[in-house]
Amino acid sequence: MGGVHPPENKFSAGVAIESLPVSKRVYIPISQHLGAPSTVLVKRGDEVKTGQLIAKSSGFISANIHSSVTGKVFKVDEVMDQSGYRRTSVIIDTSDDVWDDGIDVSSELVTDISLSKQEIIQRINDRGIVGLGGATFPTHVKMMVPDGKKAEYLIINGVECEPYLTSDHRLMMEKGEEMLIGTSILMKALGVENAMIGIENNKPDAIGHLTQLAQKFKGISVHALKVKYPQGGEKQLIKALTSREVPSGKLPIETGCVVDNVGTAFAVYEAVQKNKPLIERVVTVTGKAAKKPSNFLVRIGTPISDLIEKAGGLPENLGKVIGGGPMMGKALMSIEAPIVKGSSGILLVPDEEAHRTPPKSCIRCGKCITVCPMGLEPYLLAQEIKHEFYEKAEKDRIMDCIECGSCHYTCPSGRPLLDFIRLGKNKVGQIIRTRGKN
Repeated sequence: MGGVHPPENKFSAGVAIESLPVSKRVYIPISQHLGAPSTVLVKRGDEVKTGQLIAKSSGFISANIHSSVTGKVFKVDEVMDQSGYRRTSVIIDTSDDVWDDGIDVSSELVTDISLSKQEIIQRINDRGIVGLGGATFPTHVKMMVPDGKKAEYLIINGVECEPYLTSDHRLMMEKGEEMLIGTSILMKALGVENAMIGIENNKPDAIGHLTQLAQKFKGISVHALKVKYPQGGEKQLIKALTSREVPSGKLPIETGCVVDNVGTAFAVYEAVQKNKPLIERVVTVTGKAAKKPSNFLVRIGTPISDLIEKAGGLPENLGKVIGGGPMMGKALMSIEAPIVKGSSGILLVPDEEAHRTPPKSCIRCGKCITVCPMGLEPYLLAQEIKHEFYEKAEKDRIMDCIECGSCHYTCPSGRPLLDFIRLGKNKVGQIIRTRGKN
């Protein structure tokens, strides 16, 4: 149901992952996950090792933060993040890598899964693993199935339907076996016997590669999916693979499914088999204005400017820099903002494509309703929020919006539908939380 077909523009799909040199100074935010910010454990002048715990989770939904480098803490201060807000961060002046005790940095593949279910979940928790598909939900919490619920399927999201981005594609091609071991680890943690990896048909090389590798892994199957944005939304992926629908306001576990990204599966492999925390990830730097579209393995806390410089520098015709892809990403206020756990791509947009057309009156064409993958009425929700009819918007299921941007993309009048809906979700969410406290 719904969805659109924007140009794919996967310019960096055939570009191998390249390790980005460590920056002279990194900026590591203590909140890189959904939930409560972590509690800082270090102070100015402290010496830290690569992989050392520097901020501890401070709630049930929270995640540990580790140093991505070796060096000296310059200070703990507020730094502008990719959203434009100033966040508490640990700023570290770097030196040559000295890894924290117990971390295996060898390239040797570890296939034997020796830890128990509880030990796996604890290791995932300890090493700060969160969802790398964008939501950054702490993975150990997702593995703890609520009482009365049962997980039947693990779904691994390799769709990467957002235009331009190729970090997941390259990870599947270059780290496929490690990712499949990570999938097996997640299956053991959940107590499920079946895992399905969903990949869009526009990645035949990844489909073929993982299909061949998966023959050695019990219970793991690879599924080619129709190319349609937002096929990678977890509710859309569950429907495509199992024909089950997540009820309004509910989580995927209601359908017996748990969804994780391919990057998360790889991070789980490194955490459980190598004792390595989540201190680096693959980030795509691309766009029509990019001089050298690339896929980089980047340490968390690296300034975005370093990635752009390595990809050829800022182009003369640059109009906008977006964190993420063109559909769900957001324009950056500063390219000095750091890479975080949820960073999947940096998009360089040329000036001629960087400006919105002035919005016109709604012509009641219904296109936004047709393309909405959640069956909502975006034009109506936007109007309700504009006029502050928050209770009506809640009844009309504004909180079910996955913010895919399909409505805005298809609107012939150029109306900022998603902008209003995002504002509305924030306000309605506050009302719901306040109501729960009373």
